[in-house]
Amino acid sequence: MQSADRPRAKPPLIAILGPTAVGKTEAAIAIAERWNGEIVSADSRLLYRGMDIGTAKPSAAELARVPHHLIDIANPDETLSLAVFQQQAAAAIASIHARGKLPLLVGGTGQYLQAVLDGWLPPALPPQPVLRAALAGWAEQIGGDALHTRLAVLDPAAAANIDARNVRRTLRALEVILATGRRFSTQRGQAPAPYRVLRLGLTRPRPELYARIDARIDAMLAAGWLDEVRSLLAAGYSSTLPSLSAIGYAQLAQHLRGELSLEEAVAEIKRLTRSFVRRQYAWFKPADPNIHWVDLSAAGVDEALDTAIRNFLEPQKV
Repeated sequence: MQSADRPRAKPPLIAILGPTAVGKTEAAIAIAERWNGEIVSADSRLLYRGMDIGTAKPSAAELARVPHHLIDIANPDETLSLAVFQQQAAAAIASIHARGKLPLLVGGTGQYLQAVLDGWLPPALPPQPVLRAALAGWAEQIGGDALHTRLAVLDPAAAANIDARNVRRTLRALEVILATGRRFSTQRGQAPAPYRVLRLGLTRPRPELYARIDARIDAMLAAGWLDEVRSLLAAGYSSTLPSLSAIGYAQLAQHLRGELSLEEAVAEIKRLTRSFVRRQYAWFKPADPNIHWVDLSAAGVDEALDTAIRNFLEPQKV
């Protein structure tokens, strides 16, 4: 029996993580149905309305099977910081717990997952509008890759954790460095996460994963991905927006501007997606002892997942 003065057990949270196209959506919905769960998206592109096909957003039928949170909560020209995502994710997880259900944090965006799971505290420096405007002008002159290279010189650790295509986060890191005179990577705090966490890593053999990536991209194009990009641009959303810097959207926008043939754009999308998968495995390391890895190509996958969840949810002996 638990002592009355013993600290109350942290509520459970299951994180379902893994690379693009591994099968997180299907697995998460099946787990949520079996374990009375709800899904909180930790994918930075699913936040945006109108970006459906190219982000592999769950279909209407999938969304109807299980409640989902943090999908379609912003327009493509709105900026949602990592801190705002953390706040909204925490609120969604708390509401799921309050209903007596199991929250599943699902996605492939490493920073979003780790911010929630590891209790990241962003630097306290408030926005510096004048400095930020100057940096933004500099970014337009030299380009996002060159800007990221400058960050790597000043703070290699920060640059290693920020995607070069994410100009907004690169700008924020430089803003903090220049305003404080200290490295951005040393200013992020960490507080104990308020959850008891099971990290379920989903994986497949690399050749199989790459084949799934190619097939998914072809299916997206057949489903009207190019028309989706055309509609976003026609609605006035600039291809320079951070949201539209996502792999695929940028290349299809280049095709629509006549800068790439469709064949060249598709080849580049497939190449960049494979490169992105390699970066995801750097976030979710196969050797990480805190991640319970499950190979979705192996036999008995459902049983393996259910066993891991059952063992995690069993009341801890005291």
